[in-house]
Amino acid sequence: MNRIAVIRIRGDSRIDYKRKDTMKKLRLLKVNHCSVIKDTPQYKGMLQKVKDYITWGEIKEPEMIKLLEKRGRLPGNKKLTNEYMKETTKYSTIEKFTKEFMEGKIELKDIPELKQYFRLNPPRGGYGTIKTQYANKGTLGYRGAAMDKLLDRMLR
Repeated sequence: MNRIAVIRIRGDSRIDYKRKDTMKKLRLLKVNHCSVIKDTPQYKGMLQKVKDYITWGEIKEPEMIKLLEKRGRLPGNKKLTNEYMKETTKYSTIEKFTKEFMEGKIELKDIPELKQYFRLNPPRGGYGTIKTQYANKGTLGYRGAAMDKLLDRMLR
């Protein structure tokens, strides 16, 4: 099963309540927040509804490991560590958890107290234009495998 990384690009200004509610369900509460979801028709419909505010694409295992290691947060803004994984889950490392997660066998909520979204930095070099779709040389919408490049720029 594929996983999709979704990043919020634009803010709340002039957004109707239906789209705002969809953003909340995707756990994209603020600009530069990222969530990782399953590749299902239900989620794809939600992504289409808010496509003018977000960008999304497939995430690969190495980027997911980086995301969890650098931006995985526990209460008190504590980082997710291998020691915490060993104490609270049956997985001894973040890498082993990520392998199972990418296969669709488990979810992020299986790590106790892990926040279900990731706060990222703005990308190095900026977004470019945030009012046009990625297919038209913009930032918004579906970007496929190029998602890893954007995540890498935001995780530095």
